[in-house]
Amino acid sequence: MLGRFIKGPSEPRAPQSVAVVATSNGAAVVPAADIEPHGDDFLTLKVELHRHLIDRFNLTALESASKDEILNEIRPIVREFVRHRSVPLNARELDQLTSDTADEMLGLGPIEPLLKDDSIADILINTHNRVFIERRGVIEETAIRFRDEAHLLRVINKIVSAIGRRVDESAPMVDARLEDGSRVNIAVRPISVDGPLVSIRKFSKNPYSLERLMAFNSIRQPMIDLLRIAVQARKSILVSGGTGSGKTTLLNALSSYIPAKERLITIEDAAELQLQQPHVGRLETRPPNVEGKGEVRQRELLKNALRMRPDRIIVGEVRGEEAFDMLQAMNTGHEGSMTTIHANTPRDAVSRLEQMVGMAGMPMTNDSIRAQIASAIDIIVQTQRLSDGGRRVVSISELTGMEGNVVQLQEIYHFVRRDVGADGTIVGDFRATGVRPRFAQEVATLGHHFAKDAFNPQVPL
Repeated sequence: MLGRFIKGPSEPRAPQSVAVVATSNGAAVVPAADIEPHGDDFLTLKVELHRHLIDRFNLTALESASKDEILNEIRPIVREFVRHRSVPLNARELDQLTSDTADEMLGLGPIEPLLKDDSIADILINTHNRVFIERRGVIEETAIRFRDEAHLLRVINKIVSAIGRRVDESAPMVDARLEDGSRVNIAVRPISVDGPLVSIRKFSKNPYSLERLMAFNSIRQPMIDLLRIAVQARKSILVSGGTGSGKTTLLNALSSYIPAKERLITIEDAAELQLQQPHVGRLETRPPNVEGKGEVRQRELLKNALRMRPDRIIVGEVRGEEAFDMLQAMNTGHEGSMTTIHANTPRDAVSRLEQMVGMAGMPMTNDSIRAQIASAIDIIVQTQRLSDGGRRVVSISELTGMEGNVVQLQEIYHFVRRDVGADGTIVGDFRATGVRPRFAQEVATLGHHFAKDAFNPQVPL
């Protein structure tokens, strides 16, 4: 035993009165109970065990410990904890629990199990004693707690120090990325009044395809066919939607239809795109250092990307003046490029894009900006996270040019809500509007053909 880790004697939390049979290998068996080793009950057990251990251990000393040292230290404590809790674990499961717990103590503490759970999309830490997750579009509170604010700050410092950043009163906000690619935003006092706030956006290890999104009732086959043909025919696409509506997921899925022979350059504030093509160059912005120097913005990366001989440029999200350079690229030989934007409707997306181009400070009238947008963007795909947590492609629209000083949009597909089920599920239909895209004849000459009833509003999608 390495006594330097232990703060003092402690007893496991109060056990329940259940008959326990201790086997020769140290496992605890309860005939009347059952815990699935990878289920919610097992996760709850790990959370409670972690809380029990952090109450007993000197966390500062643990930071310099190896996994073997921690394993030797906690193995008897875990065995005793499991026995007192009357949990039916065999020897293999007990070893797994011990190993997982050691990983958590070496990693990001009590949230480590959440990071490993592929069903969780977001981890939201509201101070040290409230941790929420988003699973399948629904936010729920967990039983996970940090010991105190100092414990949470230790985990935060572990995150930011890994990328050479710091967060404190003089720099109370930071964006970071975990080793697995998860995006992290952190805010601490004084701007976070009640204590540290941490938001972690996780990304699927295996990017979703449009076909997989269809299995989740997010889209229909005729809509997939339209988007596939648009990508292959080098139509430029803008994905619009609110926070957490699935914009990046959809952008990843759309990129799978880009031919493997093309050279792609991606530009992002925080690298999260997972393109599967072999010829991809990834660029990421850089914030200023503590002296306010060294910042690299998306606009500078876009200008540099044009010198890298890209066939297409994919911008994770346009947020400001870089929108001007994005439109320029789409209009000057980089057709088929894609990006996302925060907006609630396709028309709002056009208006926001117009405002962003104006931020570039170029001597352009509003009419000339709109003309740039109309000639650069071919398709706007609108995504939305509904009240039941489901994500849908609620509209696909085509930009058809200018009429007077207004950018013309024609909707091709949309999602129509009909009702709300007893369980709160949104009931609705994907429908064609009856409008055939103007580019249908053009892509037909390239060998791309739509199904006969693809745009028939009378035929269910």
